[in-house]
Amino acid sequence: MLPRPPARPLSVPFARDLAAHGDRVALHTPTGTVTYRALAERVATTAERLGRVRRLVLVAGANRADALVTYLAALSAGHPVLLVPGDGDEAIASLTAAYRPDVVARTGTDGTWTLDEHHPGTAHTLHPDLALLLSTSGSTGSPKLVRLSHDNVQANAESIATYLGITDTDRAATTLPMHYCYGLSVIHSHLSRGAGLLLTERSVTDDAFWAEFRAAGATSLAGVPYTFDLLDRIGFDRMELPRLRRITQAGGRLAPERVARYAELGRRRGWDLFVMYGQTEATARMAYLPPHLAATRPEAVGIPIPGGSFRLRPLDDHEHALAPGDGLTLGHGLTPGQGLTADRGLTPGRGLAPVPASAHGPAGGEGDRRPLVGELVYSGPNVMLGYAESPADLSLGRTVVELRTGDLARQAPDGLYEIVGRRSRFAKILGLRIDPQRVEAALERHGVRAYCAGDGDELAITAAGTAADEPRLRRLAAAACGLPPRAVRLRALPEADLPRLPTGKPDYTAVRHLSRPAARPSVAARSTPTPTDGHAGGAGSTPVHEHTPAPESVSAARRDTAADQSVTAEPDAATDRRAPADLSATSGPPSDGLPTVHDRPCTDDRGPTDQLRVLYAEILDRTDVTDDSTFVGLGGDSLCYVEMSLRLEQALGALPPDWHTRPLRDLATAAATPAAAVRTGTGPAPTRSGLRRTLETGIALRAVGIVLIVGSHIHLFTLQGAAHILIGVAGHNFARFHLTDAEHRTRVRHLWRSIARIALPSAAWITAAVLATGLYDPANALLLNSLVDQGPERHEWHYWFIEALLYFLVALALLLTLPLVDRLERRHTFGLPLALLAIGLLGRYDIAGLAPARFHLGPTVVFWLFALGWAAARATTARRRLLLTAVLVLATPGLFQPDQQLRTVVVIAGLTLLIWVPTLPSLAPLNRLAGLLAGSSLYIYLTHFQVYPHLQDDFPALALLASLAVGIAYAAVTTRVTRAVRRP
Repeated sequence: MLPRPPARPLSVPFARDLAAHGDRVALHTPTGTVTYRALAERVATTAERLGRVRRLVLVAGANRADALVTYLAALSAGHPVLLVPGDGDEAIASLTAAYRPDVVARTGTDGTWTLDEHHPGTAHTLHPDLALLLSTSGSTGSPKLVRLSHDNVQANAESIATYLGITDTDRAATTLPMHYCYGLSVIHSHLSRGAGLLLTERSVTDDAFWAEFRAAGATSLAGVPYTFDLLDRIGFDRMELPRLRRITQAGGRLAPERVARYAELGRRRGWDLFVMYGQTEATARMAYLPPHLAATRPEAVGIPIPGGSFRLRPLDDHEHALAPGDGLTLGHGLTPGQGLTADRGLTPGRGLAPVPASAHGPAGGEGDRRPLVGELVYSGPNVMLGYAESPADLSLGRTVVELRTGDLARQAPDGLYEIVGRRSRFAKILGLRIDPQRVEAALERHGVRAYCAGDGDELAITAAGTAADEPRLRRLAAAACGLPPRAVRLRALPEADLPRLPTGKPDYTAVRHLSRPAARPSVAARSTPTPTDGHAGGAGSTPVHEHTPAPESVSAARRDTAADQSVTAEPDAATDRRAPADLSATSGPPSDGLPTVHDRPCTDDRGPTDQLRVLYAEILDRTDVTDDSTFVGLGGDSLCYVEMSLRLEQALGALPPDWHTRPLRDLATAAATPAAAVRTGTGPAPTRSGLRRTLETGIALRAVGIVLIVGSHIHLFTLQGAAHILIGVAGHNFARFHLTDAEHRTRVRHLWRSIARIALPSAAWITAAVLATGLYDPANALLLNSLVDQGPERHEWHYWFIEALLYFLVALALLLTLPLVDRLERRHTFGLPLALLAIGLLGRYDIAGLAPARFHLGPTVVFWLFALGWAAARATTARRRLLLTAVLVLATPGLFQPDQQLRTVVVIAGLTLLIWVPTLPSLAPLNRLAGLLAGSSLYIYLTHFQVYPHLQDDFPALALLASLAVGIAYAAVTTRVTRAVRRP
């Protein structure tokens, strides 16, 4: 009888069946694309090299094709893989020494991919179920590994692909390292559905990354909290990514307000935000927050993934622990196309249904309906086999049945789970049980990023700020936890230098070290700020579980006590974010000498955030200012933009270009250093108290423009063209203040409100001029002269600018009421104004014969300038700015009379500045004057026609000054009336 052939080793189906997806593109690489068929062939070839005997294969993971092919080859042929960071030489050496792998696959010294065989066969007894070994401590090289089976890997990939709705038309960018379980899960879940992968090692801050992302038609983006910090810095909310379908977040706690903000951004832009929770011990993922709940329940980690379930294990020493025996389970099994269903808390086809509090039993006394708190325990096919600490453990089978996460959680009445703490992070200080997570959360509510850890009888903290902030931050931390300030040891650092592991998670060992008095580490000695991925992705979580490697290359990292760095869940021994009231020439006057943030006597202990809230409340006349408020979100427009920007610059120094869309807490961070120094007297005088300033180009153009307009009308000098520049500035401000991230109805409401704030004061003044002078026709009072075309009389065209501006705004307001147009603008932020610019050029050359007798003043003739300014505000690349400059240079000549070449040059020069130069160097006195003129420019334009004729012949200079003064005064009156009307 012939001997039976050896049984085929167990393998991971999605790695074994790659060829089933045929000629679909599997990989987008820097050198081209690779189809599934070609990938399968490369995998099979590499598998043959690995041999038929099961061997332990160490793979130095990297987001490149060679590493992925080797990894898939091992999985498909049943070889257990020890996956380590590709740029961590120490980790490779340490784990090679500890586990003696049979094959080491890595990039050689010459840059080529090599397979180095250490043993001819295998030196190990490998359990049949063993498929993958992942480290529990990032890149430290700790020998403690998580043992995962073939079923673990396949089941978690299928589950993730199911709840994310991944199809073979998807393409995901590898924004996270392959050796990190979150980054690896992106690869697994997409390959299991025949979807594509954009293999890249670039950072999201790199323009080339986004070029690759668009070229590949990528649909999915994964990020840890630090990734979202980077996205905020690069202006992700203004990017055009028409193919983007989903963004996933995990790897640590993302603040609830940021979850809600990104969820709302996704709703407007057409993509979903999935907040997720997991641990390496669960292969990657245990829970997710359905996208439709992210905006309303951003603090929750959500519901178990398909096939998984949770229960809450009672804790005797926790205030809200479950009573013994009250552990509850929430589980659900989703099948493709089935929708959200669950055994508890979910209703098929209806999303989440409330779970009666009584279903859980009382948390405390009779009738108590508070959500019950306990340790979160997870069960599912993705729970690891167990841990390995030596080669001998590679022969073990399953030693773990369920996963005790170490996270303290509760299930809310709506069925969603919330992480409220972490058992292992509690510290006993001066006899008090302290939860460092709560201290971190308390400081975060004050706009301060901080990491806290117990260190003997003291609470060690590193916080974003400077030395001048330390006394205030120490008091805040002490008050949050009930400790005396002397028991709080705090070190303030620039936010980018807060200690993080290579995964981007907080490095609590470094927190303890850096906060000690003797510690004076250099920046080079600290961890590079990198993504953070713990297992809790939601805002409500804090745990730092999935040990994520930095998305950017990290060549060195802290390697202090590995045991302290490892904070993965480890079961115990038994089981483990108003439109221009004037868009170019409007803005209210500075508010009557209101003191700036730093002019105010600081007799209290208010921080920069509190003081900026007062400033926002005063200038915007709002009582609902919060730390998360933005200038545009509070209805700010160009009427108050000039004043606000100048006041903020005095308080903060140089302002970021997008300050009007940034939350107040982000701006306050910039104010923290000088504000604290002034309050405490411990720091030098802030540099912003000097004369040097910067001035936004739009404000400068409005201030200089209105002086040129009035002076040219008086014939004090002749330098025309400024009004046409201000049409372009109007379009620029329209994009900045009207086309915000606010929801559809709010944007339209703000636009109509701004139209009223231009139309009503204008109609009131012009009506008075019609009655008092007899120079104007009633059509002027109704702002209709440009439409009825009364003739070429100069005085009848005095108000062409205001009429054109209102016509543009009304037409756009009507268009934007259509949801389709609103969606088009949000998705094609540059494309839509570019299309309108093309339409405007038809009017510029009067293709339809609609131009009035005074050609260059007709609304249809000048609309292209408005559209050009709008597009300039959305031109985020040099190529786009060059395109707009070319249109400007080619289309402006011929707009005016042949003898007005200087006028043409002025318009081109002014709008070129607007396109290319966001700010200009200035001085504090010039800024105050520019702010006064720019903020009152619409009203100066409106009133000067009735002022200068009385003085221009004898006192032309006085005529100019008087015209400016009357306009400023009318602006002040209008502002007061507007605020009085708006108040209840």
